[in-house]
Amino acid sequence: MNRITKTFEDLKKAGKKGLVGYLTAGDPDMARSMKDIRDAIANGVDILELGVPFSDPTADGPIIQEASRRALEAGMTVKKALKLVEEIRKESQIPIVLFGYANPFFRYGYEKVCRDASKAGADGMLIVDLPFEESDELRVFMDKHDLFFIPLVAPTTLRERASMILKNAKGFVYYIMVTGVTGIRDDVAGDLTANLKELRKSTDLPVAVGFGISGGAQARTAAAPADAVVVGSALVKAARDGRLVELVRDLRKALG
Repeated sequence: MNRITKTFEDLKKAGKKGLVGYLTAGDPDMARSMKDIRDAIANGVDILELGVPFSDPTADGPIIQEASRRALEAGMTVKKALKLVEEIRKESQIPIVLFGYANPFFRYGYEKVCRDASKAGADGMLIVDLPFEESDELRVFMDKHDLFFIPLVAPTTLRERASMILKNAKGFVYYIMVTGVTGIRDDVAGDLTANLKELRKSTDLPVAVGFGISGGAQARTAAAPADAVVVGSALVKAARDGRLVELVRDLRKALG
């Protein structure tokens, strides 16, 4: 069984909401990146989204853009990100989703990256800018190597399109709570509950909600109609401010 599926099953049995935590691979360098990942896992992150830095991260706000810049300047590559996955896997069985953009994976080679990611111990991939209609050439290799293609659904996604995207989806659905780029926000979208109720008509998969969650109170509110929350920018910022452990513990406490 894929680690993602098992984790959500275990969370459901325990009556808990999941915490999906994003950190950029190699930010600000390999050693400190690995320390941040260890701290996040040790203090309550259930699923790790490992960001593969890209020079033109169109869906990311300034915090993750800066993290990608630092990581790239420190020499981070797709190959090194996969090496980081290998290192994590020596210590933990936490599910790992590679989060990134199509260009670096395309240049590395779709078949090769799926083979190497699976061998390193990754469980899935989330490609921010790869439209569903153009994803077959990657997903065929993901299926071959038992990797889950994690779908993204936004408030602007029509129900018919959501049904198409989710028809053969695996793992979990990443629901983007707001339109716009990633970043820390003050409030949870007021239409979240209604939108998730509609979304669940198209899938039985767990739903993780993200974009904007910055602390325990927000996480608790966002998680109420969902199965998990995704926290990215706030974790990246906290890591550089020396507050990562504190924030992860706050999020974990809020989610049960």
